[in-house]
Amino acid sequence: TMSKPTFVYVTHIATTIEQLWEAITSEAFMQQYWGERPLQSDWQEGSTVEQVNSAGESQTIGEVLQSEPPHQLSYTFQFFDHTQPARVRFLLEPSEHQVKLTVIHDRLEAQSYLSNSDRWTLCLGELKRLLELESMLVYVA
Repeated sequence: TMSKPTFVYVTHIATTIEQLWEAITSEAFMQQYWGERPLQSDWQEGSTVEQVNSAGESQTIGEVLQSEPPHQLSYTFQFFDHTQPARVRFLLEPSEHQVKLTVIHDRLEAQSYLSNSDRWTLCLGELKRLLELESMLVYVA
């Protein structure tokens, strides 16, 4: 079988690890950078991950595989056109004045790799901008 593409994105964000964890797990914050319907979960291992569809109904799209706040989160993500669920992993590593965020999206089908990598790149760029803007505001205040 062909090996499935893996999307890996690494960024450094001038924020705290707690704020970054909040940003990737809080529905209200997610709404600001996710672009469309945010994911909903209590982010406990074994819990479902849901997404509200355009009709306003919650649909289960995956389950939480691993949750170690504020360091690591992974869940499955079922695309409507996929046979197998993909997997998303967030790894958060604090360094001096910033947090290194690695996002790994694997078990993808080739056709969704490109649209997904574009979308992640946009969303994560926006996530970084929002968090750094927030920390700038704290310094100014």
